[in-house]
Amino acid sequence: MPATATTGSPELILASTSVYRRQLLERLHLRFRVCSPGTDESARAGETPAELARRLALAKADAVAAGEPAAVVIGSDQTATLDGRGVIGKPSTLERAREQLRAASGQLLTFHTALAVICQARQFARVEVVDTRVRFRALSDAAIDRYLALEPALDCAGSAKAEGLGIALMSSFESDDPTAIIGLPLIALNRMLREAGIDALAQPAS
Repeated sequence: MPATATTGSPELILASTSVYRRQLLERLHLRFRVCSPGTDESARAGETPAELARRLALAKADAVAAGEPAAVVIGSDQTATLDGRGVIGKPSTLERAREQLRAASGQLLTFHTALAVICQARQFARVEVVDTRVRFRALSDAAIDRYLALEPALDCAGSAKAEGLGIALMSSFESDDPTAIIGLPLIALNRMLREAGIDALAQPAS
């Protein structure tokens, strides 16, 4: 990983195997390692999309921190909802991705990106959910098929990659953090890491 940690800073661990979250965290030029949390991501009865994302972000961080109590552990999860109606998950198949994008055409989707940062040894725990509201433009079946042929996005909630060609499906988006929609809200993360004793701008030059 880029750069090195300041002497005395705790070890940093990303509790995720997501390549998107790893790439986002690399922007901060901090040394970290990745651990798979192995968390059950099933929703609970009556749980809202935001509550689900928050619980899973914390569960992922807790799962890794249990074996790494001195480390600062980052957990994150993202859910999406169409006009407030239920959870929109990862499509997994092209047909399901088509269905999601047809449903999203001309509609407002809200992406709930939850972030948890914990260090058991320091009794430090912070959890936050950052919302991103995305308005999709009216999409023809031809546009949807063309998009999915170029960028399947089967591992993205809502079937669109905002950091890629998926931006062409959208007419507007609103969020306090432009990186939240990609899967890891870096503004909130920077604040939490500073509170936990890791400051990206206090690192020695590489």
